[in-house]
Amino acid sequence: MDRSNSNAGFFHAGWPGHNLALATLGVFILWFGWFGFNPGSTMGADVELIARTATNTNLAAAAGGISALITAWITFGKPDLAMTLNGVVAGLVAITCSCAFVDPWAAIVFFGLLPGAIVVFSVRILDSLGIDDPVGAISAHATAGVLGTILLGLFHTEKGLLYGGGSKLLIAQVVGAVSVFVFCMVSGLILFKLIQANIGLRVTKEEEVDNYHQVSNRL
Repeated sequence: MDRSNSNAGFFHAGWPGHNLALATLGVFILWFGWFGFNPGSTMGADVELIARTATNTNLAAAAGGISALITAWITFGKPDLAMTLNGVVAGLVAITCSCAFVDPWAAIVFFGLLPGAIVVFSVRILDSLGIDDPVGAISAHATAGVLGTILLGLFHTEKGLLYGGGSKLLIAQVVGAVSVFVFCMVSGLILFKLIQANIGLRVTKEEEVDNYHQVSNRL
């Protein structure tokens, strides 16, 4: 249901997941698949590089989950499994572009713990703005992805600003992140406007309230 469903007469900040067991299984499958995604992207048989990539990937994911768990616990007064899962995904996303080029300690602290904490507040902010993102995908992918992209410019073991590599890589990462954001926003806006003008972007408020599954299948 839309977060701002006026027909329902209330502002809804998000339905709690009805099957967190399946959600957890899905995240663990993603986590496992990331070991093929990141180390497999090295496109070579460099054992040391593959080992570092896999290690950093795992450390960031674990740290992201732990960080989100603790942050949600402090913020909401109780642990939140959905936020914990988002923290794992945030860690995986944040470390992806940096997994072969940063030290393990940086993978834990800045590509795991930091995104895991930020994703909790990002979800809350987007909810308060009424943005219809029921699974926190923007926070886990966009927010963590931009953070990880920019942080590479600081923590790259050879070219990072904090390792004496100068600011060239950091600037390139920032320019790249901004360019992707602008391209996606402009092209997405155009595409969504075209869809809205033809078949519509979403179902009606009545169909949302009446159960779209039943409406679409004429039940």
